[in-house]
Amino acid sequence: MRRLLCAVAAAALLTVAGCGNGSDWSQPHPAPTPVGTLGAGFTDPAAPPTPEGTVTPSPGSWDDVHPSKGYRVVLLHAGDDAPTKALTKSVRDWADDENVDLREVAAGAANPIDDIVKAMDMRPDLIVSAGNPLIDALTTVSANHLDQHFLVVGAELAEPTHNVTAADWTGASFRGEGLGMSSAYDPTSFTEARCAAAIRAGVAAVLTGTTGIVLWLDKV
Repeated sequence: MRRLLCAVAAAALLTVAGCGNGSDWSQPHPAPTPVGTLGAGFTDPAAPPTPEGTVTPSPGSWDDVHPSKGYRVVLLHAGDDAPTKALTKSVRDWADDENVDLREVAAGAANPIDDIVKAMDMRPDLIVSAGNPLIDALTTVSANHLDQHFLVVGAELAEPTHNVTAADWTGASFRGEGLGMSSAYDPTSFTEARCAAAIRAGVAAVLTGTTGIVLWLDKV
């Protein structure tokens, strides 16, 4: 019996140690940094993007930028439509490929602001938003929390502050604020390749400080 109790106690200690090793977001960690550099054509050095501006990066110009170890990301998503599912899958796949510490918050339709606050309270390095129902709530919250970085994939805010970056394209381009769905909206445009480009290009922009803009991905 004594041997059994000792084994259980040792296993418990190992479990606690494992959970605390890099998974406790209440503890501080080094500020994220980009690993690698942007390729030619991501932006035009002669004409840097202006706040709220739109840039069309060359396909693949973001490929060599990766997050540093311990990057903390919350995937905030709303809706069960096909485009949102495609976006969330791409974010999960990217996080797995890059060994990102990813957590998720599924936002409800009743009061998405509460769910955005829940995501912020986790103190991530980045909140990635997927799903059109979040756009209006994000507009309200993000402008009042300028120290929190947001990346919107497959949509955009009408007037983003410097802490909000979007990766969008013609078939997506939902902007909320009563503007309605774009006449060019096309759910079939949310391809695996474009959704993957949205998260990778968007994160590359955030990591390199190219924020507060819209990355237009029609060329992907």
